[in-house]
Amino acid sequence: MKLNRSTDMALRIAMLAAAHPRRMTVDELSGQLDLPRNHVAKVVQRLQRLGVLVTIRGRSGGVAFAPGGATVTVGHVLRAFEGDDEVVSCDEPVCTLRTACRLRGELRRARDAFLAVLDGVTLGGLVDGPTGPMLLALGPPAPRPTPGAPAPDLRRPVGSEV
Repeated sequence: MKLNRSTDMALRIAMLAAAHPRRMTVDELSGQLDLPRNHVAKVVQRLQRLGVLVTIRGRSGGVAFAPGGATVTVGHVLRAFEGDDEVVSCDEPVCTLRTACRLRGELRRARDAFLAVLDGVTLGGLVDGPTGPMLLALGPPAPRPTPGAPAPDLRRPVGSEV
C-alpha cells in the first residue's frame, strides 16, 4: 500500500509543526520540507479543519500545532486524506470472480489491521525522542543546480586554493 502525496505531506507538516515551538509560515514549511508551496497551503487548510493545526492570518500570523493536535492519531489523518475505500474495486469493471473470491475480504482485513496499528500512534508521539530535535535542525534545502550549469567539483573543499 502506498500513501498518496498529500497524505505524506500532511504527516510531515504535522510533525514539523508539532516539534516547532513557534508559528511558522507556509513558506517556511514549504522551504524546510522541500515541498511545493501551493500544495503545502492546501494541506495546511485540511489539517486545520481536522484540528491538527491552527492558522492565524495577518502579518504576525502563521501555522502552529493545535493544542489537541498531539492526541490525533496517524490513523485518523490517513482516513481523512486517503478515505476509507476498499483496497481494490471489484465493481469497476465488475470482476467475474466476485461471488466466490476471498481476496477482497482478506485485503479489507489487512487494511483494517494497518489502520488499527496507526490508530495507536499519535502525532505527538511521532516527535518524541530524537525526532523532535532533528526536525528543528532542518534548514532550507540546498539550492537545486541550474540545468546546463557545470557540476561543482566535489574533490576539492569549497574555498580551497588551486
